[in-house]
Amino acid sequence: MNEINLLGMLAGTLTTVAFVPQVVKIWQTKSASDISFGMFLIFNLGLVLWLLYGIAIHSTPIIIANAITLVLTGIILVLKIRYK
Repeated sequence: MNEINLLGMLAGTLTTVAFVPQVVKIWQTKSASDISFGMFLIFNLGLVLWLLYGIAIHSTPIIIANAITLVLTGIILVLKIRYK
């Protein structure tokens, strides 16, 4: 793996892992009242576009980071609806 892809993987890992504490907090407290549904919905749409872009240019770091982040933020949206 070259340095550019390594940089992309590190950046993707950090921005993806940043959502884990939020998912855990919502799961533990059973509350997502402070989460903006609209923001996460728009963010998820952006992630879908980034994922499609990564697939189009065959960029593994973009594909992996955005796919995992999409799952995590999707969980947040589902929990937001569930614990309304």
